[in-house]
Amino acid sequence: MQKNFKPHPNSFKNTFCVFNEVLPEAVKGLKVQFESKAGSTYYYTEAGMYRVSNHWGRLANSKWRLIAMEPETPSKTKTGFAAWNEFYPDNAEEKLYYIEADYDKDTVIYQHKNNSDYDKKAILRTSFETTKRIKQIRNLQQLTSWAKHFDYDDIADLRKQIIEELIYTEKTLDEIKREI
Repeated sequence: MQKNFKPHPNSFKNTFCVFNEVLPEAVKGLKVQFESKAGSTYYYTEAGMYRVSNHWGRLANSKWRLIAMEPETPSKTKTGFAAWNEFYPDNAEEKLYYIEADYDKDTVIYQHKNNSDYDKKAILRTSFETTKRIKQIRNLQQLTSWAKHFDYDDIADLRKQIIEELIYTEKTLDEIKREI
C-alpha cells in the first residue's frame, strides 16, 4: 500500500523543473493525489513527483519541461518524473538561467543555475534576457539570410561561433556580428 506523501500546496509555485519521461507503467498502483483543471494528474512519492500530462512548458507560475524518451513515445500524453531536489526557485528579477546549445540536434534550451551540470561558464541571465537570446539563437539555427553579409567557408562553423558568443559573453548580437 502506498504511503500518502503530500507536499505543501505552495511548494511548486514559481519553480523551474526538468522532468524525465518514464513509461506510463511507473504510476501503476499509485494513487492520483491531484488533478488540475487542464486534466494533468499528479502522483507524489517520497522520492519525487510523477506528472501525467499532454502539455509541458509554462504552467501558471512555473516552468516545467519534459525530456522525452528516445525513441519518442507515440502518445501525446506523457508521464514525467522529477525528484524533489530538482525543483528550483524561479522569478523574473534574478539571473537564474543559462543557455545550452546542441549543435548536432540544432536545438537550444535554458537550464537553471542550481542544476548540477552547470559548469559556471555560461552567462547567467534573467528569464526575459534568456528568452531573448534563445530567440536569436533559434533564428541563427533555422535561417540563412543573416549569413549573406559574412565571408565564410562553412555556415555551421559561423553559426557555432556566433552562438557561443551569445551564450558565453554579455555582447549583443550586433556587437558579435560587427566583430566577425
